[in-house]
Amino acid sequence: MLGADELGAELGERATLVQFSTAFCQPCRATRRTLAEVAAMVDGVAHIEIDAEDHLDLVRELDVVRTPTVLVLDGRGRVVRMAAGQPRRADVIAALGRAL
Repeated sequence: MLGADELGAELGERATLVQFSTAFCQPCRATRRTLAEVAAMVDGVAHIEIDAEDHLDLVRELDVVRTPTVLVLDGRGRVVRMAAGQPRRADVIAALGRAL
């Protein structure tokens, strides 16, 4: 399970969308917009973006191998879905449904 100490921000009450990004990652920008939009649509859902280069220990621990990588956490911080690459909005919503 992940918490505010590991992620550097408070988790959402119901679920959290965690995005691992890097500075020069073009798909990361679109992913940021998508996740922020979805988080804004659903009460109790937070979006946290983490710079992978600044958090290498966490990247290794979670086996993040490319950016963007998105984790969907339930309200307790348990990873219910992990996916690499730019997600489609519908896929984020479906994965979020598993966490709620």
